Amino acid sequence: MSLESKLMTAVEHMGFDAPTEIQQKAIPVAMQGHDLIASSKTGSGKTLAFLIPALQRLHNNRALSKRDPRVLILTPTRELAKQVFNQLRLFTSGTQFKAVLILGGENFNDQVKVLEKEPHFIVATPGRLADHLSQGHFYLNGLEMLILDEADRMLDLGFSKQLTQINKAADHRKRQTLLFSATLDHAQVNEFALELLKKPKRIAIGSAFTEHNDITKRFYLTDNLEHKEKLLSHFLLNETFQQVIIFTATRSDTDRLAAMLNDSSLLQHKMSAVALSGELNQGQRNQIMDGFSKGQQKILVTTDLASRGLDLVNVSHVINFDMPKHAEEFVHRIGRTGRAGTKGDAIAFVGPKDWISFKNVEALLQQKISFEVVAELKAKFKGLKPKKAQVKSVISDTSKVKRVQAAKVKKAPKKTFHASKDVGDMPIMKRKKPLAAKELDENRSEES
Repeated sequence: MSLESKLMTAVEHMGFDAPTEIQQKAIPVAMQGHDLIASSKTGSGKTLAFLIPALQRLHNNRALSKRDPRVLILTPTRELAKQVFNQLRLFTSGTQFKAVLILGGENFNDQVKVLEKEPHFIVATPGRLADHLSQGHFYLNGLEMLILDEADRMLDLGFSKQLTQINKAADHRKRQTLLFSATLDHAQVNEFALELLKKPKRIAIGSAFTEHNDITKRFYLTDNLEHKEKLLSHFLLNETFQQVIIFTATRSDTDRLAAMLNDSSLLQHKMSAVALSGELNQGQRNQIMDGFSKGQQKILVTTDLASRGLDLVNVSHVINFDMPKHAEEFVHRIGRTGRAGTKGDAIAFVGPKDWISFKNVEALLQQKISFEVVAELKAKFKGLKPKKAQVKSVISDTSKVKRVQAAKVKKAPKKTFHASKDVGDMPIMKRKKPLAAKELDENRSEES
């Protein structure tokens, strides 16, 4: 893999000694100019798999337009966009290339001013970018690379209209498109790829839901909320960890658990906790993630908002306080640890309300999961038994059977027959139609 010298120096300076499997397969294909649709498990290093080809192209090729952005990178969430942008800036620092970040929830007019500076790279969420595009604050006629990171999530979040708008604004034969997805077994992704990509190469590294060999998974049965809280305190006091992410089912639980942990006299000396949820504005979310990534807090309590894309290298433990509604989110959650070859631990609490979600995870992982036990916190709950199929009772009484059968048989219409009579005794039948005048005259002449 021959990289431009400045780019190679930057890669080495960042400590990337050897490419991961997705990087090894995707980078050469992208650098050859092919459109690409690729999938790999979370934490596999796919961000560099599209950043390096994009940077190489800008170093080696002349721009198609002096004013339009050359590379557009779209992500489903603000947190992931910010992470990609931060990694991109490590490469663009000290070069002539300008990169900007466009996110929903931030000042619109400030973004207009940033776009007027004619950046080479734009990293954005699709909704806000489409708003700027509609108002003519920038154009995509000269776009050279369109990169969609976690395209499946963008489509699941309902951004198909905005993605179609962006695609049409940059629809020319010289554009290269790279599409990355957690899975290629996604009907909408494959349908959308037909619109965006031209004769793409396909790369799938294992399964999107392949088990993480670097992550140790442990499951514990729980009786109720109080039991979960006791188990949580037990692990936080007794496990050796760097940082922990705790996933909950609801936004309200993030604040409640963070407050509980910060108020705990047992835990205060060891760690501090912070809550992250979708109710916070973008500035607050950025502040929380910056603080956590710098190690200012040891514990992050969050919903599935932080289950994808965030590359936090010091997270040694993930705790599923509640099991996720969708089984695939379990894989993304635990993928926040065990990043880039490091070891990680994933702990999950399974109570009566979590049982169906747990069984779905078990089916997704295609393995029988056994439960571990904390001796002093053993659960009474042992799981829910599958419901037995209801068998309808059969009627054994022959008389009842006959009555049922008789009720179903339709009665044949009753036919009546007249006994033969002399013509003079027959009843007079009215004609359906009156006789014509000519026929009446004929009848009279015959009678006479």
